[in-house]
Amino acid sequence: MRALIRLAIAILLVGAVGGAAWWWFARPPLVQTAEVVTGPAVEAVYATGTVEPVIWARIGPVVKGRLMTLAAEEGQRVRPGDVLARLDDTVAQAQVQEAEARASFLREEAVRLRALAAREIVARAALDRAESEARAAEAIVEAARRRLDDYVLRAPMGGVVLRRDGEIGEVVDTLNTIFVVGEKSPLRITAEVDEEDITRIAPGQRALVKADAFPGRPLAGTLAEITPKGDPRLKVYRVRIALPADTPLLVGMTVEANIIIREEARAVLAPAASVRDGAVFVLDGTVVRRVPVTLGVQGPQRVEVREGLEAGMRVVVDPPAALADGARVRVPTNAVAR
Repeated sequence: MRALIRLAIAILLVGAVGGAAWWWFARPPLVQTAEVVTGPAVEAVYATGTVEPVIWARIGPVVKGRLMTLAAEEGQRVRPGDVLARLDDTVAQAQVQEAEARASFLREEAVRLRALAAREIVARAALDRAESEARAAEAIVEAARRRLDDYVLRAPMGGVVLRRDGEIGEVVDTLNTIFVVGEKSPLRITAEVDEEDITRIAPGQRALVKADAFPGRPLAGTLAEITPKGDPRLKVYRVRIALPADTPLLVGMTVEANIIIREEARAVLAPAASVRDGAVFVLDGTVVRRVPVTLGVQGPQRVEVREGLEAGMRVVVDPPAALADGARVRVPTNAVAR
């Protein structure tokens, strides 16, 4: 009798444990939800660039040489043709003197032969050859004198000396920039845009500019130019962004720019973590419905939903992999919108 009682108790215990296990594993999953809201959405094309004057020029030597004088300081205003620096032209001056001496000799020789030709002492051909050599020597002198100007760096335009590089006694070459001359305003940004995005932008679009010198402060700009030919090696196109007269940016600053291609003041926004395989799970009581969505602007926290959702709906955040359309779920009683 006691054995039967113990067996009955064991069966009841096994049933209870099995029922509890079934209830535990079969109960609806616990999910987190968030409310779909409205807010601003901005679609933009990213670019990086450098601030530079609209009017400016790099100035460097056309010949290799040693800097002998620097005649302009940074911040100084110069006029077109003003001397900025001089290179050592000692060798060039010697070449001019040598050419002048040879030209003088050939001129005198031509004069002497002309007198002899007039008396028919020398042939006319000898005179013609001497006069030709004298003219060639004069041309060499003129070219040597012009080359002396290559040792002088002049301002090609009026403006302010924005930068000066180089010290007296330093040897500079044709690839060196010794001066940068230009106007402090207006300013622009020369930036690079990936070739995949270039067809999405056009002159006149607004740009938001960010610089490390002004953290948390978006600055204004307007897309002004797009270069007609891109760089096939880097796969980028050069663009220029015009800056307003009151911009705090300075020449030479590196910046990031977002060229605005679309703005929506009251876009439908859902948590980015709620989207899985092009759809979201919308909470309907204790049941979820799988709703395909069409996305617009996608950010790290929220995404714009252009089709499929309305503000006020609640969606499942980080939906479980096994969650299916029509499944029952549990929501924490203290759940709050993210």
